[in-house]
Amino acid sequence: MKEYKSMSVGQIVADRFDNATVFKKYGIDFCCGGEISFAKACEKAGVSMDVLIQEMEQTGATTSESIDFKSWPLDLLVDYVLKIHHRGIREKGPRISELLNKVANVHGDNHPELLEVKHHFYESLVDLNQHLEKEEQVLFPYIYEMAEAKLNNQPQVDFHCGSVEYPISAMMGEHDAEGERYRLIASLTNNYTAPADACGSYRLLLQMLQQFETDLHTHIHVENNIIFPRAIELEKGF
Repeated sequence: MKEYKSMSVGQIVADRFDNATVFKKYGIDFCCGGEISFAKACEKAGVSMDVLIQEMEQTGATTSESIDFKSWPLDLLVDYVLKIHHRGIREKGPRISELLNKVANVHGDNHPELLEVKHHFYESLVDLNQHLEKEEQVLFPYIYEMAEAKLNNQPQVDFHCGSVEYPISAMMGEHDAEGERYRLIASLTNNYTAPADACGSYRLLLQMLQQFETDLHTHIHVENNIIFPRAIELEKGF
């Protein structure tokens, strides 16, 4: 176990993704708020660092398999985000939206919060699709070009944005906005808890929304805490 007390929460999850399970338990944001120090995060959560470290050690002892993202090459990480998370948003988002419309139509009178969730989720899909396009058309192609140039001992490639730090800063700002939006959706749904009168479709909807948020957190974590810092480091290394 590394000296986690001197690390940020994002670095701790990047070191071993299983640690995210413990952070989620205590409501510690490791993706959008990944830059916060471990000490500060524990203080805000009202739990001691030693307790969390002990739980992370226990999680490591009982978990048989973990994705070691930090060991992956940079271009493979981008492949993963594109093929798993970008595809996942485009495939799952519309299905959730369709089910959300149906459930809101049936249960909206008794649960008006569903109408708010419907609005926020629709806005999220609009913003996320624009976000994905910017990553795919601007940021990720440059990261691929840098990775290939470094692999082949070629000079640094030109980038019309000047530095990779500029689009990364913009993407992280948009990540923060989505993180805040899903905190609101979680609050509106009582942390995705089905009410007593929920039908099967209502319960399925909440499960799908919660999984969508979990996947989005993983997506943002991999970008904010692994891909983006390594891309900045790679650019500076030419």
